[in-house]
Amino acid sequence: MCHQTVSLIARHLEASGIATVIMGSAKDIVEHCGVPRFLFSDFPLGNSAGKPNDSESQAATLELALHLLEHAAVPRTTVQSPQRWSADVTWKVEFQNVALMSAEEIARRRAEFDKIKQVGQEVRDATEAARANQT
Repeated sequence: MCHQTVSLIARHLEASGIATVIMGSAKDIVEHCGVPRFLFSDFPLGNSAGKPNDSESQAATLELALHLLEHAAVPRTTVQSPQRWSADVTWKVEFQNVALMSAEEIARRRAEFDKIKQVGQEVRDATEAARANQT
């Protein structure tokens, strides 16, 4: 789900008395939405809960988010995770940069994405059929 959508949902939940913490990596978007508590991880999009397949990174991220939930003193509090994706910051330029990918890699990723879209379409079709059968 996109950072803006999550942020707007969090604001709605907060207005209803439910405390939230957004864990994200799109600092500009989340802060613009004005969420009460935001844990910023300087990681690639899609990795807001910690590094993939790294339970220690994920546990540390969750612990920091819960600490923020409990201890944020003022609204619109942003805390930056001390974790780093890599010691070398070139990942910010290289991560999913199609200009640096081979034609084969782009084709592989496109095929993978097309499979995911097909699954989504099948789920939507099945959901619509089930709803139609209920009426």
